[in-house]
Amino acid sequence: METTAAWKSLFEAWPDAIPRLGMVVTSFGEAIPFQAFMISGGLLLLERDKPDQFGTRKVILSYEQICAVRLPTTMELSRFQVMGFQSPI
Repeated sequence: METTAAWKSLFEAWPDAIPRLGMVVTSFGEAIPFQAFMISGGLLLLERDKPDQFGTRKVILSYEQICAVRLPTTMELSRFQVMGFQSPI
């Protein structure tokens, strides 16, 4: 699966059991913390809990710009199986 499609699939199928809280790292090297998100076609709308240095709380980003998603949760890895993750054999 292409990386862009993988990110899109991850956000589209984000389960309610996993908090919509984390940080997106972009190809620009920017780390964008989020407390909520919405999807629209090829775009992701992230909501910050605090404004950045420019006073913005919302960021619209294409999936192509995502390099990583960082999550602050302490949940067991097995809880992420609902997102399609699995243990290697």
